[in-house]
Amino acid sequence: MPFSSHKNILIERKHNKPIILDVFLPNKTANHTLIYCHGFKGFKDWGTFNLLAAFFAENGVNCVKFNFSHNGSTSQQPEELTDLEAFGNNNFTKELDDLDTVLNWLDTQNKFPGLKSSHTLTVMGHSRGSGTAIIKAAEDSRIDKVISFAGVSDFSARFIDEKTYNYWKNEGIIYVENTRTKQKLPLYYQIAEDIYNNAERLNIERAAKSLNKPHLIIHGTEDAAVPLDEAKAIHSWSKNSSLKIIEGADHVFNVKHPWLEDKLPNSYVAILKDCLEFIKN
Repeated sequence: MPFSSHKNILIERKHNKPIILDVFLPNKTANHTLIYCHGFKGFKDWGTFNLLAAFFAENGVNCVKFNFSHNGSTSQQPEELTDLEAFGNNNFTKELDDLDTVLNWLDTQNKFPGLKSSHTLTVMGHSRGSGTAIIKAAEDSRIDKVISFAGVSDFSARFIDEKTYNYWKNEGIIYVENTRTKQKLPLYYQIAEDIYNNAERLNIERAAKSLNKPHLIIHGTEDAAVPLDEAKAIHSWSKNSSLKIIEGADHVFNVKHPWLEDKLPNSYVAILKDCLEFIKN
């Protein structure tokens, strides 16, 4: 099915960093919309994400993907993490607010008449973005379905053991490496404060247990970043979920950035077909 793509749309916000998003729309009116949330150190144009969005649009699903406002990208360089101060000041509450902003934009935008929040709305999150998707879906009636793509089961466990916490609190900053670019990316202590000050809201287990919505969980057996046990835990909490385990798949389902081919590998297409069936069923 033919489709159109609209790149780097800017959502300006008073007193807040803007959000940059892309819209991929089938040429025929669609009844389903997918919002895609990238993960930690990710961005909307990573690797295969444009081909992913094109796949859904070609198959009759509106697709919106965006950069979280503090992911480290800028409107001038949406495909690179150059704003390290913003990256260090990102946190989980900000990402939930960003997703809310995108949902509100769907409610109010009139540039794309075929894109409506009243459609069957699915939020799909990769890795850390999956936790954001689950929490937001549990608290927002506009979201109908959730897809967890190599999703995390606990935000705090990814950052904070006692030794790291004490060092972080004393120094005010820790660094993580971007393995692709070798950048040293800062994480300011405010992230830990956000986790502790909003512990109930940011508890993925609590949100998943309260999520009475269709939930597809997809995870690879060779995921070294987020172990398969985390997907199994989410599946046990989310009462209306199904778990699909992909043999031999790593954290990004065996694709990479940059992705220089003009098509997706067959194994990845098979995963997206499962997502498509879930969205449309």
